Amino acid sequence: MNFKSQSFPAIFLDRDGTINEEVGYLNHPSRLKILKGVPQALKKLQEAGFKLFIVTNQSGPARGYFPYELVDQIHNLIKKRLKKYGVEITEFLVCFHHPSENCHCRKPKTGLIEKALSFYSIDISKSYVIGDKCIDLELAQNVGMKGILVLTGYGKGELQYVLPQKNVKPYFIAKNLLEAANFILNEMSS
Repeated sequence: MNFKSQSFPAIFLDRDGTINEEVGYLNHPSRLKILKGVPQALKKLQEAGFKLFIVTNQSGPARGYFPYELVDQIHNLIKKRLKKYGVEITEFLVCFHHPSENCHCRKPKTGLIEKALSFYSIDISKSYVIGDKCIDLELAQNVGMKGILVLTGYGKGELQYVLPQKNVKPYFIAKNLLEAANFILNEMSS
């Protein structure tokens, strides 16, 4: 059997500022607000055959801001809210390290996506990374995927002030996740 024929495309999504409202450190479940259009965008991508992964740096616990369990609680809440729309997140891929630890999994390093690639048969040529920061675009570049910048969260500031200083270009710039999803689906059908 040809293993490659079983591979599927994936969307690797940043969490804060892409899926939910950017609030700095999300240190309480009451502060979680899913951005407008996100469930609809994810539903469209899922129906088109994409597996959905959330890839996120969460150093809050390492900094002593809140317990590790809170991150799991937030992720369970995101899953529950998206499930109401029929959206399934395949997996949450989380780097809990403090930036000073210089780990292999903190975005834009590739450790978290490498982990996903070792467990799932993902066709990286048809996969995307979507986020509101330059590090998401750098992650996409580092793993050979297409990187889409959304202008929600930190996106507008990153586009104006950070991106011009970096050696990375977005494959596409979207107003929000719904526009990114529509772009991907249009590209698939052309």
